[in-house]
Amino acid sequence: MRTYNSIKNMIFSLISNALTIIIGFVVQKVFLDTLGAEFLGINSLYTNIVSMLAIVDLGIGSAIIYNLYEPVAKNDKSQIKSLMRFYRNTYRWIALIIFVVGLFVIPFLNIIVGKTTLSQLELILFFLLFLIDTVASYLLSYKRSLLYADQKIYLTSIVHLGYLIIMNSLLIGTLILTSNFYLFLIIKIIMRVLENLVISIIADHKYPYLRDQNVKKLSKITIDDIILKIKGLFFHKLGSFFVLGTDNIMISMLLGVSIVGLYNNYYLVIYALTTLIGQGFTSFTASVGNLLTLESKTRTYKVFKRIRFLNFWISAYTATSILVVMESFISCWYGEKYLLSTFVLMALVLNYYLTVMRYNVSIFKEAAGIFHEDRYIPILESIVNIVASLVLFKFFGLAGIFLGTVVSNLLLHLYSYPKYVFVPLFERKKEEYFKSIIKYFIIFIVVAIITYEICSMINIGIPVVKMIVNILVSLVIPNTIYYVIFRNMDEFKYFKNLAIKMLNKKLKKKEI
Repeated sequence: MRTYNSIKNMIFSLISNALTIIIGFVVQKVFLDTLGAEFLGINSLYTNIVSMLAIVDLGIGSAIIYNLYEPVAKNDKSQIKSLMRFYRNTYRWIALIIFVVGLFVIPFLNIIVGKTTLSQLELILFFLLFLIDTVASYLLSYKRSLLYADQKIYLTSIVHLGYLIIMNSLLIGTLILTSNFYLFLIIKIIMRVLENLVISIIADHKYPYLRDQNVKKLSKITIDDIILKIKGLFFHKLGSFFVLGTDNIMISMLLGVSIVGLYNNYYLVIYALTTLIGQGFTSFTASVGNLLTLESKTRTYKVFKRIRFLNFWISAYTATSILVVMESFISCWYGEKYLLSTFVLMALVLNYYLTVMRYNVSIFKEAAGIFHEDRYIPILESIVNIVASLVLFKFFGLAGIFLGTVVSNLLLHLYSYPKYVFVPLFERKKEEYFKSIIKYFIIFIVVAIITYEICSMINIGIPVVKMIVNILVSLVIPNTIYYVIFRNMDEFKYFKNLAIKMLNKKLKKKEI
């Protein structure tokens, strides 16, 4: 049942996010053509700033979901109601705090934005709309957590897909007809509220007891456990922002907001793939939480190795594809004037691989509730990221900012994950962990170089044809090499047999 739910959730998440990517490219293209690189830079920069403000939520959502696993598994409606009421009330306060803190950012917008032709009033009004959008995201959204814990992520994926199609259709129409950034942002706010409202209605229908007014207060033990995890999660959210969310701010302050717009064309592709894969692996979290509760460490480790193998194949393949396809895609879709240097692209690809390869450990870490133990690591990671980015910027320019993020990423892979997750959860030696990640990394680098060199030898002057050829090469070469290397591994055989079983099941249904 766990496998079925995981696969089902993953499929819906992948479909939803794949369409998100396609729609996102269209919106970005229309946005760039109608408003230009400077507005695109503002859009991306402000998104990062409000993400920083969202640190105020302290990661309470993850803490609540962790505490929901057991009562959901036992159908303890009383405890579920208590947790959801606590979650709702807390999120209302968080929304208010985020709005107030956001107002204090306004006097510093000129410094953060850097070089721009926009007026101070425009900068403030745009930021206020972004702030309202973030606050709106906390209204009614807490009920998603119950669907996550109950392994019903596919329901939120369906709603999110409908939300994306309708919202982006409206955004594209608005940009083409009016080229009005204010209206663009207002539509996003309205659609955000509507999506949360629909998910809330679905949750109320599926769990009618949520509407009960007779709700007990959470026990002190549960509240203490949530607070303990929140303390750890706060540092993790802070660290995640500084490592993954400060690049736009640093680029804007050091090079100007227009460069943010150029980078955002690359970022859209990378973020889309990161989100797509992340959503797919996040769909395993509830099942892993159930696994950790009911199964032995030997069984748990076996599942971990399978997920790690799947994570590697996906992250290595997509990273290689970004390396060989990105430049021809940018030239074809946006124009050659929007290209960044190949060295910048290589730094982005390396950072992408290390970021996506975090998912296999992260889902076990979150499902096990390991938030407090490594709470100071994100602070160290943030310091390393900022210092390394500033130092490397002096030597390598824009690429140095991304290489700084690579350095901080390594802190997690080489220290935090083996010490706080791998050894405690599976009772295995660190050497086994290091051997695995080094082996995977070397294979990725070698295959990426081979694929890149093959594409470099094919000289085609037409961008569209070059892009198609690069896509075909990236599809065939890496996957063929991976098949040859891994075909005898237990993890590969498991997924091969699983795919065959699912295919046979589909064929039998058609025959009936």
